[in-house]
Amino acid sequence: MILTRRDRVFAVVKYVLLSLFAIPWIVIPIWTVLVNSAKTPAEAAALGMGLPTQWNVLENYGIVFTDGDYLVSLFNSIVVTVPTIVAVVLIGAAAAWAFGRSRGWTSKTVFYVISLSMLIPPTLLPTIFLLQTIQLDGSLPGYILVMIGTRLGIVVFLATGFVRALPDDLEAAATIDGANRFQIFTRIVLPLLMPVLFSATVILIVFVWSDFFFAQFLLTGSARQTLPLALYNFANSSGQTLRWNLVFAHVVLTALPLLVAYVFLQRRVMGGLTEGALR
Repeated sequence: MILTRRDRVFAVVKYVLLSLFAIPWIVIPIWTVLVNSAKTPAEAAALGMGLPTQWNVLENYGIVFTDGDYLVSLFNSIVVTVPTIVAVVLIGAAAAWAFGRSRGWTSKTVFYVISLSMLIPPTLLPTIFLLQTIQLDGSLPGYILVMIGTRLGIVVFLATGFVRALPDDLEAAATIDGANRFQIFTRIVLPLLMPVLFSATVILIVFVWSDFFFAQFLLTGSARQTLPLALYNFANSSGQTLRWNLVFAHVVLTALPLLVAYVFLQRRVMGGLTEGALR
């Protein structure tokens, strides 16, 4: 494909404008966090963007690891994120298949109700009461159940439109060959849904990993806190004087797994969403 002069100029202008937009909203905040996480407490309190006069990297990050319960919180975040995503993806894919192939008003109504869960947060007090009833309040399993219920709408919404765009010829052929519903779902539907499910997985990682609202009310004790909750408690533990160098170091370590995932998975996310739109 040969680009015209107008197309090349448009591409240059587009990237220049995107770069100018990224500098104040992305580059400067990231730089501020990184550079202040390496400063001494007095220098970091100024919240400047200059390089530190005295590098304090090892001490700052070492304190976060020891006093900030980083490793325990990292383990809890992984324990919450992995089963939540597996359950949401599998249940959401099965529900999307049912909604995508159904033509009844009841299924459509349920689909819209589940999709609205992305916009309308669940009420907190009934959630806590329900967890107390089943004796899971304050625990990681109870928190995981809440995460599954509140994030299910994302996969259902994305995958249902994908299913509706897929022809049902393969499913009909598999039925004629004697395949049951479970075999059709696992061997035909699920592989076809992989692009959009992969994109939904990355989105879910960000939402579940960075959740603070539910973690604050549903998890009790430092042994059960996730990384966002550990960051909040660590920042408040310093009393009236906020140790910005340690807070910024904790922010870097909290966001680091998400940044690594974004670097390696961003192309797959865009590719999955594009392929879903084309289908």
